Amino acid sequence: MSGRGRAFAGAGRRASARILAVWRALRLTLLAFLGAVALTGAALAQTYNFTSFEVQGNTRIETASILSNLGVTPGQPITAGELNAGYQRLQASGLFRSVDLMPQGNRLVVMVEEFPTINRVSIEGNARIPDDALYTVIQSQERRVYNPALAEQDAAAITEAYTLGGRLSATVLPRIIERSENRVDLVFEVAEGRVAEIERISFVGNRAFSGRRLRRVLETTQAGLFRAIIRSDTFVADRVAVDTQLLRDFYLSRGYADIQILSATPELSPDRDAYFLTFRIQEGQQFRFGRVGATSVLPEIDLARYQSEIRVGPGDLFTPQAIDRTVQRLELLATQQGRTFIRVRPEFSRNPNDLTINTTFVIERGPRVFVERIDIEGNATTLDRVIRREFATVEGDPFNPREIRAAADRIRALGYFAQADVTAREGSTEEQVILDVDVEEQPTGALGFGVNYSVQRGAGVAFNFSESNFLGRGQTLNFDIDTASDNSSSQISFIEPYFLNRDLALSLSVFYTRNSQDNLTFDSRIAGFRTGIDFPSGEFSRLGLYYGIKRDELDARDGVELSPILLEDEGEAVTSFVGYSWTYSTIGRGLDPTRGYRLRFGQEFAGVGGDEEYVQTTFATTAQRTVRNEEVILNATLEGGTLVNLRDGNSRESNRFFNNQSIIRGFEAGGIGPRDLNFSDDALGGNTFLAARLEAQFPIGLIPEEYGVTGATFVDAGSVWGLDDTSASGPIPIDDDFYLNSAVGVGVLWDTAIGPLRFNFTRAIRKRDYDLDQNFDLTIQTRF
Repeated sequence: MSGRGRAFAGAGRRASARILAVWRALRLTLLAFLGAVALTGAALAQTYNFTSFEVQGNTRIETASILSNLGVTPGQPITAGELNAGYQRLQASGLFRSVDLMPQGNRLVVMVEEFPTINRVSIEGNARIPDDALYTVIQSQERRVYNPALAEQDAAAITEAYTLGGRLSATVLPRIIERSENRVDLVFEVAEGRVAEIERISFVGNRAFSGRRLRRVLETTQAGLFRAIIRSDTFVADRVAVDTQLLRDFYLSRGYADIQILSATPELSPDRDAYFLTFRIQEGQQFRFGRVGATSVLPEIDLARYQSEIRVGPGDLFTPQAIDRTVQRLELLATQQGRTFIRVRPEFSRNPNDLTINTTFVIERGPRVFVERIDIEGNATTLDRVIRREFATVEGDPFNPREIRAAADRIRALGYFAQADVTAREGSTEEQVILDVDVEEQPTGALGFGVNYSVQRGAGVAFNFSESNFLGRGQTLNFDIDTASDNSSSQISFIEPYFLNRDLALSLSVFYTRNSQDNLTFDSRIAGFRTGIDFPSGEFSRLGLYYGIKRDELDARDGVELSPILLEDEGEAVTSFVGYSWTYSTIGRGLDPTRGYRLRFGQEFAGVGGDEEYVQTTFATTAQRTVRNEEVILNATLEGGTLVNLRDGNSRESNRFFNNQSIIRGFEAGGIGPRDLNFSDDALGGNTFLAARLEAQFPIGLIPEEYGVTGATFVDAGSVWGLDDTSASGPIPIDDDFYLNSAVGVGVLWDTAIGPLRFNFTRAIRKRDYDLDQNFDLTIQTRF
């Protein structure tokens, strides 16, 4: 054999030896595994038969209880597996720190070490959440067995309480302090950390509205100057869900029918003390109504009559509010005509070319379903009838889902409940439903103390008590006291919103005012009583009727000679009057949220007894709209009034019109109008006034909106004029002619956490020599 052949033969023998060695190793491993399995089976199959037991180490837990939990009985066989299961039960009971089982022939020794008893539970390091609030979330209690697992759960519960308050970096460590007699003090050490604020709210995909405008829609705010007071800037997951719906509603109410809030993503900063919240938006296009009409196959329906009730037309913004109100109006018409179970179903057809939606209101007959009963739960204070009167439906009426949803909205709008849900379920038959009203009450009273300041009135203090759900009857009770250095006023009022179980508001009020301004030569006081009723006269209008009586008194100050016109009014006079007031307003309530207007007209007639006889007429009209993607709010107001005196001489000073900041800015109260300069520069007031005001409010770009600061620019013009008798008793004639005063100004509005502030800087651009202008005005009011 060659050397090469011998080499190959040697390699083959070495390979065969290695294979044989591996096989021997595998065989030994397999035999060892089979032996272990056999031994384990034997152990599991092993049985014990204990005739005596000894439990050592227990001081509180009864021996019988331990043996029962272990599952052993004298003289009864028990397998090793069953004994192990009993051991696990003892360990899991939470009563023992350690458990050992030691079989000794027919005798079983159980050695236990009990957990200590909790001597005292305390929480340390907490300042933001009081002890009482944290004790309600933990389960460990004094004189109970200490359980480490339960203590850890309690620490997690305390941490969660801080998380809900926005303090995501809070940590809680449970610690024990050993005491005598196997007792411990359980201490939860709290490190509260900082509040996780919303540092920035941003939007992606918004084209029609700026981030500044969209942030004003949300309940959540960015952290600002008053971050230590304001809590709406802390991150709360539930609030973000509400904000998502608010954003969607905002876009829908402005015609964006395809709006989608794709995501609301909170990102936590690395140090866990701030959030960055981002909303991803897909706006879609803004739609308007195209063709709008009604149709029905029901022979009793007069389509022309129903068509006349549709108040939206081509070119109007396509909004859910417009659809819902139209459906409600058509169904109400059917009810008024005595036709039950009529339902109105809107159908839509899009025109993508001109971005309009044709809308057809289909009038059809709905299912015959009746309301069996209305069940109300959760109202501990509020009477059932206060909730029931918000339903236009009573037991036995046809079931109208839209009306039920509207009733639920009215219940929530009361402000008495933190939560109010109305659901329908099947009644005793298929043709009946039961309405379940589930409410959660919230506080409705407020007690306030405050301070206020204005340049004209000076500093003062205020006290206010109000209760909007007095005795659970839905009544309003208010008590106000407001004092300043030269003025004071107080009033107590009561309102019953459903007088005689109808939508008829009955009001009663008693009032008192005192005016002793330094720039006047007389003091005046007015005390009176007024009562009235108020009721709706249309979808957006209300009519009020009232009666009142007042006594006013005017006194000249010592050493001062009054104008003869004021001398006529010196002393007391009683005025008895009746009147009415009609208002119509679509601001914040109309179909187009970007614009609205308000009208007010009223008349007052004095002479129903008393000393005065006059007819006073006032009116005001205000138009409001938003421009520049709703960044700027424009307001225009025209207001006026006239007083016709029906008795001899001049009208009384307390009944005439005087300038104040609500009429024309830039002039002092009483700074314009007729004067008798022969005696003093006291304002005499006039029988007529007219004022026009234009204002634009806008964001100040350099100041983040979370600081609540906005700017304003305005121009006011107006006049107070007219007296019944202008006979002067001196060389200077009394000028009571019409003179148009005007002023321009800028303002800074600051909506702070402690109250609203407004700074007005004005300049009179047209005035007479004796008119009193006012270049600056500051108004502060805070409650605490």
